[in-house]
Amino acid sequence: MKLHCEVEVVSRHLPALGLRNRGKGVRAVLSLCQQAPRTPPGPRAGGERGGRHPACLFISTLKDKRGTRYELKENIEQFFTKFVDEGKATVRLKEPPMDICLSKANSSSLKSFLSAVRLAHRGCDVEAPLSTLTPVKTSEFEKFKTKMVITSKKDYPLSKNFPYSLEHLQTSYCGLVRVDMRMLCLKNLRKLDLSHNHIKKLPATIGDLIHLQELNLNDNHLESFSVALCQSTLQKSLQSLDISKNKIKALPVQFCQLRELIYLKLDDNELIRLPFKMGQLRNLRFLSAARNKLPFLPSEFKNLSLEYLDLFGNTFEQPKVLPVIHLQMPLTLLESSARTILYNRIPYGSHIIPFHLCQDLDTAKTCVCGRYSISSFIQGTTTMNLHSVAHTVVLVDNMGGTEAPVISYFCSLACYVNSCDMLK
Repeated sequence: MKLHCEVEVVSRHLPALGLRNRGKGVRAVLSLCQQAPRTPPGPRAGGERGGRHPACLFISTLKDKRGTRYELKENIEQFFTKFVDEGKATVRLKEPPMDICLSKANSSSLKSFLSAVRLAHRGCDVEAPLSTLTPVKTSEFEKFKTKMVITSKKDYPLSKNFPYSLEHLQTSYCGLVRVDMRMLCLKNLRKLDLSHNHIKKLPATIGDLIHLQELNLNDNHLESFSVALCQSTLQKSLQSLDISKNKIKALPVQFCQLRELIYLKLDDNELIRLPFKMGQLRNLRFLSAARNKLPFLPSEFKNLSLEYLDLFGNTFEQPKVLPVIHLQMPLTLLESSARTILYNRIPYGSHIIPFHLCQDLDTAKTCVCGRYSISSFIQGTTTMNLHSVAHTVVLVDNMGGTEAPVISYFCSLACYVNSCDMLK
């Protein structure tokens, strides 16, 4: 029985000697082996005559293929398994006083291996087949690949799994029509490139890749980007997203919850609008949304601080002279309550109020004064020089322009009158 992972063996004597371990694991193969019988004389040589001999733990690395053996029977002080679902665990031995720290393991394989180690510690028979005490072959360490690039159908693995240790996976030009579920088991994945395929829909379980930082879906057949992905763990990890050359018409309001985004490519889609809370993407530095169908930019766009911006080839409209007025006097109870909840930042959710009211609150419009409105507002448009939000700006059109129309909302007539100079 074997486990491929990274291992750090830490002596508990080091702190007493004023020393520290180097704090970094190495790639290793852990084997649960059948311990060879000891030759007499020895008080335990004849123990359990005719029975199986106790199992031991054998750790081999690329530098030490012959490995190091550790007794297991009644020799484990404690198991630390709080992060076993992330492929991490620690086994604390009594003798020698060592902590064996495991990381970057396949979580299901790790759980099975630890179960077998527990049985060996108790002196029970291990049901899984045990390995022999032989040096590990170099080929065993090839399973620790961290990068795999596949750029044709004939090279795509159909009969075997992807190496669990992958951190960078590219499968381009493979004719994929859906995301291979085997990819979603790669818990160490940091970069996933599925460009130049025929994928129409993304599974919500991509959000379970807790370390995913870069996602490339360029040149596929996507028609949407789901709310579930926007509300997944990608909120904390995703820094680069490329969904250019797809068929996306709009992004959900919740898209702006991906607040770690630094790099965003939306070129060559069918976008008719950007999320109106774009200003919440405070870390965004690179934005490209060229060759879409954007008529205007959302009002919070002016809150961005970009290094590079490309909006070339969109169908921007000329600002309207007259505003669109949707004021309600007096305010309805729904409008007044919604404004109070948002202004005072009162928590809400579908477990407290109906889901459709949550949607109304999520899509509330922000006035230039900082207050909110739901259905009672004035809408106006103006132009904005894109250099005010980006250091480098690609020309908006062939005429050399760097201005684009921006839509603004006002919660009252007073706010609109006070902002008339801005709308001229």
